[in-house]
Amino acid sequence: MRNFFKTAVAITSLVMGLVAMAVVPARALVEIDVNRGVVEPVPIAITDFLSAGGRGAEISAVIAADLKRSGLFAPIDRGAFIEKISNPDVAPRFEDWKVINAQAIVTGRVTEEPGGRLKAEFRLWDTFAGQQLVGEQFFAKPADWRRVAHIIADTIYEQFTGEKGYFDSRIVFVDESGSKENRVKRLAIMDQDGANYRALTDGRSIVLKPSFSPQRQEITYVSFEGGQPQVYLLQIETGQRELVGNNFPTMSFASRFNPVGDKIIMSLLRTDGNSNIYTMDLKTRTTARLTDTNAIDTSPSYSPDGNKVVFTSDRGGRAQIYVMNADGSNPQRISFGDGTYSEPVWSPRGDLIAFTKQSGGQFQIGIMRTDGSGERILSTGFQIEGPTWSPNGRVIMFFRQDAGAAGPKLYSIDLTGRNEQLIPTPNFASDPAWSPLLN
Repeated sequence: MRNFFKTAVAITSLVMGLVAMAVVPARALVEIDVNRGVVEPVPIAITDFLSAGGRGAEISAVIAADLKRSGLFAPIDRGAFIEKISNPDVAPRFEDWKVINAQAIVTGRVTEEPGGRLKAEFRLWDTFAGQQLVGEQFFAKPADWRRVAHIIADTIYEQFTGEKGYFDSRIVFVDESGSKENRVKRLAIMDQDGANYRALTDGRSIVLKPSFSPQRQEITYVSFEGGQPQVYLLQIETGQRELVGNNFPTMSFASRFNPVGDKIIMSLLRTDGNSNIYTMDLKTRTTARLTDTNAIDTSPSYSPDGNKVVFTSDRGGRAQIYVMNADGSNPQRISFGDGTYSEPVWSPRGDLIAFTKQSGGQFQIGIMRTDGSGERILSTGFQIEGPTWSPNGRVIMFFRQDAGAAGPKLYSIDLTGRNEQLIPTPNFASDPAWSPLLN
């Protein structure tokens, strides 16, 4: 249910019970160019939001952690603050913040409304221009306080970069526990920063390769519960689950949604051991075959406009990346580097393709342009796999298992390749899938 509050100043909306009212922002004088190869993080002062309890400080801490993890911001230690903010509605003493080189200041308060709702207000100030850049307030259920923090961080990110943020999003992944000889794999979901962990399956069957719908909180994944890998659909909020194509005579795997979310594309194993790529209409359950070769064609992923599909095939002798039209016509090889390629994923921006590569006895996560040019490796290790894009196409998450480690862990890295971050999970973790923005 969408709620809208209107004022004479501006109109904005927030979904799922969160509502924002925005003050018309001044033009940002401090800006970040995210297209530069090296970005100097912006020093930003994020003050503890005023509150009757400790919720204000908790929200401030989440905002600071989100921005720091992006690699674009450097939150200043609160111990360096000279001014103590007592009224977030009043402009700060900008000279006090210039002394500690804070190029921007975030102030706010958190209060409880009649009926128990949480009200969070914040303002973003440009220190050197001496003016407010943006001010908003949000209403939410108390349990959604972390979402409020993520949305504020997204707002700040967008103000500085001109692009949508990615903090108000979630990750579905394969949670791995137990010994190597008796490993339990279950689907789990959490916020993009590792908070609010929740198991989605019971671990009685091996699960692999979840993938988010770009339109809904719905995923596909592979399960071995029937004795062979098959693709399932799962509604995140309701837990409703169904087998996709239960009349398939062979194994199905490597499924992803089209941009509209009404079709999935996947690989079906043939009886001769090769595989081809098919689509299935989720309304009619009709299938269409896109490739028909004596090769292993797998790991398909749609372009954001739905007109192209990237996939891997060994039709040339070893696994390489190909792009074809959405109807299967005009397949073209785009990768020509050493080694083998797998798991290509089209960026939601449409400009890049992420992939896994094996070369020189190591695994690598890399990116290339959609014509195969500009290949660049972001991370290398003993075993690195499973790239998935943030909603804004600026960050990639993947899983890594170092030599001698008992199990894999999740990491994120930005497109510069210089900001690699461990993502906390309660157990070992693999096969991450990034959701679209929730708001």
